[in-house]
Amino acid sequence: MILTDSGFWIALGNRRDRHHAAALSAAQRYAHEGFVSTWPVLTEVTHLLMARVGIHQALEFMDAIAQGACLIPTPPDDAAARAHSLMRRYQNLPMDLADASLVILAEHLGEGRILSTDQRDFSGYRWKNTQPFTNLLLP
Repeated sequence: MILTDSGFWIALGNRRDRHHAAALSAAQRYAHEGFVSTWPVLTEVTHLLMARVGIHQALEFMDAIAQGACLIPTPPDDAAARAHSLMRRYQNLPMDLADASLVILAEHLGEGRILSTDQRDFSGYRWKNTQPFTNLLLP
């Protein structure tokens, strides 16, 4: 399973996004492995798609999620405390809840490959405090 950040989904759903072609190519290239994300990421994606592109793209995105385009695991019981700790640690970037939820998911799955348009933050974040992410969208 490959982790997916908001920027990947937004680029995929917005043909005017500068990363659209890369997101489309990555979606096709990695579909066989499956995608995984979090509820905070879904919230951010639907909000930004509605604001930037329109309700139809937000609905298409949620339809794809409902059809199984991406798994959304239940967060661990200590997710809120861990998110707080991560957001405090990376407050200089700053880290938002969606990004913290992806670090927690990486730790839970033992997987650091991610599709993200956010090169700065995900090149600095570490899962399990030492493991770097590998951004498959923008290497």
